[in-house]
Amino acid sequence: MREEHEHGFRDFASANAAALRRTAFLFCGDWHMAEDLMQTSLLKLYRVWHRVRSQESPNAYARKVLLRTWLDEKRRPWRRAEQRDGEVPDVVGTASDPSERLYARDLVHAALLRVPARQRAVLVLRYFEDLPVAEVAVAMGCTEGTVKSQTARGLVALRAAVEALENGAVVAS
Repeated sequence: MREEHEHGFRDFASANAAALRRTAFLFCGDWHMAEDLMQTSLLKLYRVWHRVRSQESPNAYARKVLLRTWLDEKRRPWRRAEQRDGEVPDVVGTASDPSERLYARDLVHAALLRVPARQRAVLVLRYFEDLPVAEVAVAMGCTEGTVKSQTARGLVALRAAVEALENGAVVAS
């Protein structure tokens, strides 16, 4: 890679690594795996940086690479056997209590991890990354209608998972 491309990639990576890691965490729910996904995505991006840097939005391309990397990782056979059945802490306090807000955030995140992968990806990109339907469709390589239907189904699944976690039931992912 030429030196000016190298510097451009380094600037891009240092400016966007934290956001990519946060998005990866929302996808997978594990900070260590999120770090691996972010690094793998940046490595893939580095290999094609000479083409990507001239695109209108390298951030969108990076998110697409991250999404594809995560979906590929989920398909690996040794990932399928892993089960995460943690305990959700008891709720005590009022809505203005900071611990209540932390509980709500953790509850939503735990429920999000129980939503099917494609639906979770749509929810993360739409509501956490605040992307419009058209950009999510491009990132996922599907139509806008598919994004809308996956969003609707994902929200239903998320509500059901939140209710199940609040009631102490086990939800299959």
